[in-house]
Parts: sequence; C-alpha cells; structure tokens
Amino acid sequence: MVMKILVVDDSQAEIRLLQSVLQQGGFHSVATSDPTKVEEKIEEERPNVILLDVVMPLRNGFQVCRDLKSQEMYAKIPVILVTSKTAPSDRYWGEQQGANGYVAKPFTADELINAVKRFE
Repeated sequence: MVMKILVVDDSQAEIRLLQSVLQQGGFHSVATSDPTKVEEKIEEERPNVILLDVVMPLRNGFQVCRDLKSQEMYAKIPVILVTSKTAPSDRYWGEQQGANGYVAKPFTADELINAVKRFE
C-alpha cells in the first residue's frame, strides 16, 4: 500500500517542492494551503502522515498540531513539522504540541523521505 501524505503549507512553491520529493520517494501526497481546513482535508483524504509547516497565517503549525493531537480521531496520525524555525526551543515546543518528527528547512530529499519512512 502506498502511503498518503497530507502536506500543509501556505506557500504553493513549498507544496510543489514537498510533493515532488515525496513522489520521488514513492509516496502519494495531497495538499492544502489553508491551515484552517486541515481537519476537513483529513476527513476527505485519510492521510497516513501529515507534513506541517509552522509559520502560516490564521493558524500556525504549532496550533494545528496541538488541535489534532487533542482530538482522539486525529491524535494517532503522525505529524512531522517541516519548518524554517530551527532553534532548539522551537523543536522543543513542537514536541510539546505532540509533533512526531521535525524536519528543518532547507531539507534534503533524503531527510524528508527518511522522516516519513519512520511511520511506514
């Protein structure tokens, strides 16, 4: 079974980059650029893993992650934060919100694919 990855990023260019790398890794991906619609997208697509940007308008990735992890129906879906916020405090805060992984931008294709493969 091919894993389905939900990409959440407010940048279309970043979404295209992430989806291209995921495709090379043999994964199927879907995306949303609207952090307020993540739960709807999960209901529609039933992803195996979520790649989540942190810096987004209206609802940042830390908030999205915390919201997902606090709801039983979403809590078991692994969330990997993919972000330019690379300070140890950001990483720590991400873990406190329930993130299952952390990939710093700019990332290599191998870093991203290996982060996702941990949840196969």
